[in-house]
Amino acid sequence: MEKTVIELFAGVGGFRVGLNNLNSENEIIKNPDNYKFIWANQWEPATKSQEAFECYKCHFGKEDNELTNIDIALVNKKEIPDHTLLTGGFPCQDYSVAHTLASEKGIEGKKGVLWWQIYEILLKKKPPFVLLENVDRLLKSPSKQRGRDFGIILKSFDIAGYMVQWKVVNAADYGMPQRRRRVYIFASRKNTNYFKEFNKKKPLSILNDLSIFAKTFKSQKINEYEEFNLKIYKDQVEVSNNFKAGFQNFGYMRNGKIYTSKYIPIYKEPITLRQIIESNVDKKYYLTKKEIKKFEYLRGSKKIKRTRNDGSIYFYSEGAMSSFDSLDLPGRTMLTSEGTTNRSTHIILDPTTNKLRRLTPIECERLNQFPDNWTKGMNDRKRYFMMGNALVTGIISILGKEISKIIDNED
Repeated sequence: MEKTVIELFAGVGGFRVGLNNLNSENEIIKNPDNYKFIWANQWEPATKSQEAFECYKCHFGKEDNELTNIDIALVNKKEIPDHTLLTGGFPCQDYSVAHTLASEKGIEGKKGVLWWQIYEILLKKKPPFVLLENVDRLLKSPSKQRGRDFGIILKSFDIAGYMVQWKVVNAADYGMPQRRRRVYIFASRKNTNYFKEFNKKKPLSILNDLSIFAKTFKSQKINEYEEFNLKIYKDQVEVSNNFKAGFQNFGYMRNGKIYTSKYIPIYKEPITLRQIIESNVDKKYYLTKKEIKKFEYLRGSKKIKRTRNDGSIYFYSEGAMSSFDSLDLPGRTMLTSEGTTNRSTHIILDPTTNKLRRLTPIECERLNQFPDNWTKGMNDRKRYFMMGNALVTGIISILGKEISKIIDNED
């Protein structure tokens, strides 16, 4: 089986960087597992500028593959090349569904439209394997019906003929430079050798030993799990309307049955901010006196009086955080607002100048383990935004090595 790959919602190419294991100088591609990307889609709605696509094209456009920059909903899914592995960091939305007005048999997504684009590809192209990434709150959303959205996704995978594994991974727990917690989802079709191997094993054996996540992101031994059956819901609409269950941070679904457990990681020493920061940084990244005072307020404790729409009063509270980030810890989760005058922006005390400054775009690329200057050519604000939207590519590199072994075992 060829290791052909497509990348959806590609951004600046995080899955491709991870699977191809780009070297730190960004001069050559080290690709020991022979992944071949044959198609990618990146489209940013509501804006004329398409910087993420242009970045992707700059790095990968000269290779023999097809890059598309149109709304994924407009893509004829039958025309997407056959592929072994579908990858994508799909946006976190409301995944509620309903029957279409035209037909009681049809199902339409009310809000989480981009998931349904993935689902359509699964039905029409039937890729043997799927690797996805999302925010960890996906497992608990929406707040008024915990777990419903992930239940809809798992039900969709089951209908399409897949087994699914998932794990919430904090990159810093496994030796990486950012405390970024995300859920990773690996699905395999039921006609693969990989699924057949799983079908013979008991839940604790899978959770502790056989799961791709047990092999890649090791945890303390699991002795118990929760179990429930999605087969009681005939389709995604019934899940949307009636789902009542909860997902832990690790688990799998096989033949519609879900097994889920909470895991405790076996920690690895993380890379710290001190290890990734640049020297001789441009003075524009240093804080002015006005900015220092503003950040002191933003990062300080506060209780703010606010008024609801109905006129009632409440107080919005925030606890204090350190006036700057420790260089001896990995970075906090980077958001798309990184670099702005915002409470979540990283502020460090530069060890050379002993002055407060923001992280540079290159340092933010290093937090996600991209090669230096990967987003060069954009303005700084966009470079920060791209990294806040990206994933830690080292996670994908580790998973990619195991997925390569899995594909090698297929016919």
